[in-house]
Amino acid sequence: MNYVYIVECSDGTFYTGWTNNLDKRIEMHSNGTGAKYTRGRGPVKLVYNEQFEDKRDAMKREYEIKQMTRQEKMLLINE
Repeated sequence: MNYVYIVECSDGTFYTGWTNNLDKRIEMHSNGTGAKYTRGRGPVKLVYNEQFEDKRDAMKREYEIKQMTRQEKMLLINE
């Protein structure tokens, strides 16, 4: 299973990514070994995720979400 996710960093910003192990990836972001963007912004809180069978579909959706404005991401999270 592949996941696209949005985490909220401790400074209130959002980070979007994809993974095939959601729990491990969130833990990595929180302890500073995840993406460069989330280092120093932890701990993070998972606020949204979607599941995909195919890695390419997950990566395509990650790109779509990354193109969204903060407002659009907030609407997606709050659906």
